[in-house]
Amino acid sequence: MKEKILINARIVDPSQKLDCIGGLIIDSNGKIKAIGKNINKNIASKNAEIIDIKKNILIPGIVDMKTFVGEPGYEYKENFRTLSQAALSGGVTSVVSMPNTKPVIDNVSMVDFIMRRGRDKAKINIYPCAALTRNIDGNSMTEFGLLSSRGIIGFTDVIRTIQNTSIMARVMNYASDMGVLIMQHAQDYELSKDGLVNEGEISTRLGLSGIPTIAEKIIIERDLSLLEEYPCRYHINQISAMKSLEVIKKNKLSGKKFTVGVSINNLSLNENDIGDFKTFLKLSPPLRSEKDRVALINGIKEDLIDVIVSDHKPEDEESKRLPFSQAATGAIGVETLLPLALELYHNESLELSKIIQSLTINPSKILNIKKGSLKKGFDADICIFDLNKPWVIKSEELKSKSKNTAIEDRKLQGKVLMTFLNGELVFNQQ
Repeated sequence: MKEKILINARIVDPSQKLDCIGGLIIDSNGKIKAIGKNINKNIASKNAEIIDIKKNILIPGIVDMKTFVGEPGYEYKENFRTLSQAALSGGVTSVVSMPNTKPVIDNVSMVDFIMRRGRDKAKINIYPCAALTRNIDGNSMTEFGLLSSRGIIGFTDVIRTIQNTSIMARVMNYASDMGVLIMQHAQDYELSKDGLVNEGEISTRLGLSGIPTIAEKIIIERDLSLLEEYPCRYHINQISAMKSLEVIKKNKLSGKKFTVGVSINNLSLNENDIGDFKTFLKLSPPLRSEKDRVALINGIKEDLIDVIVSDHKPEDEESKRLPFSQAATGAIGVETLLPLALELYHNESLELSKIIQSLTINPSKILNIKKGSLKKGFDADICIFDLNKPWVIKSEELKSKSKNTAIEDRKLQGKVLMTFLNGELVFNQQ
């Protein structure tokens, strides 16, 4: 591979507190050789390829901590190839894949399959999770140590929650000894039983069973109480409610070490967007009130929330175009994660550096991976985007195999132009 020099870029790298006009050199091995305001074409080697970024923004490749691949068992919804295409078009170079496949990723043979399949078929960095409990049923722990040794990055039951406190205590105790990452979906089943949307005025008007915010809060309170006894690497996958933030703030101020994620959907949409039974907005956790949405944005500002995820969950049209109670839960989002997050910059809700931090270095630190930064020696995983380019979401133009976007026809400002993976240009929209 020829050496490349990217010049005339606005470099934003929160891991180095960098925001400047400058350049970046990629060596022949796909690593970052140099970066900064003094990098220009005059210092390039004789055979280097020079790429003018034209004052567009250059950031580390995005790390998305919650995506569903579809392999094995649900290839008709998504596969490694289509996920890779979707991710790269959104500037996402690394994803954490969920284990709720068919069969579930909860044993060594399934881990070996997913690792091999990811290497052979994916064009992005895949970091697979395994199930917390066998068959994601909340009853019996998986083999954390053995599965971690085969390349598993963390453990989660995805949108299912361990309800039994005794089992959760054992999970966290064992995770504390093993040093593995536990990723919990916070929802109490009894309080949320048969719930479909946020409990409140909208659920009453639509005649749908509601999911109260306390169903989320009570699991967070339980787990953070257990964390005092069993200080493991603990991450709340996604929160959705202001009441949850109150618990998180109190526990962070008391010195407990844990991390928190939020879906871009809960930052950009609220329960009113469901309108008249829009099943593409049936999500877990559900869209909450506008007051909750604003509180979540403030949670990022105050460092109570660490990462923003796409919660990419492809579903075929047949499973979505059903009565609300029967429709599948979830929406695609890996390729619109960054553009939708940039809305929060354009409407002055969040600073650009805070958004980029939540999408790059913060998830990398939680996962203990060498990504999310443009430091010298790191892999040249890079996203370049036009901050102001307007465009409209059209599902048929999205690269995911499934088209169940929650933001069809939404007008966005900010578009990915180029994505590099290990120094190779793998997506180019220019």
